[in-house]
Amino acid sequence: MKFNSLTKIAKSCLIPAVLGCAGFFAHSNMALADVDIKVNLSTQRMNVSVDGRHYATYKVSTGRRGYTTPTGRYRIQRMTRMHYSRKYNNSPMPNSIFYHGGYAIHGTGSISRLGRVASHGCVRLHPSNARTLYNLVKSEGRRSTKIKVFRGPRTKIAKSKKKTKPFFIFGGLDQSNIRLR
Repeated sequence: MKFNSLTKIAKSCLIPAVLGCAGFFAHSNMALADVDIKVNLSTQRMNVSVDGRHYATYKVSTGRRGYTTPTGRYRIQRMTRMHYSRKYNNSPMPNSIFYHGGYAIHGTGSISRLGRVASHGCVRLHPSNARTLYNLVKSEGRRSTKIKVFRGPRTKIAKSKKKTKPFFIFGGLDQSNIRLR
């Protein structure tokens, strides 16, 4: 009788423990997506891909004259939902993704400057894009995210070779020369 009741107790404890461990290991072995963040300093654009598929392209602002944005390949060092710069007057840096010392990808209030060099070296994004990127990296994992900052070729926008004259109407038609039939 004692052996039978001990077996029941062991089964009731052991089975949930084994299933719980199996669930833990199954979850920890799940493949996270690879997130690639590529910042082109020449075009002031960031391209984000997930598992090799294009996810988004964002306008950015990087280091202006006298302030460089370092080029290279990086991994994420730390992430902060809201950081305040100790170096630049406690400036807010929402959704900061630090990748090289004090250099980070973060949101900015200077939205009108996106697409042009304007920062002290960080990579600035529109606040909503910074939030989206932060959440993506957080959900897919810092370890599966790679950042590449490079100076690439400038892409030119194709211009039409055909010269066209603009169409204007100034104050209507002079009707004195028109004959009605």
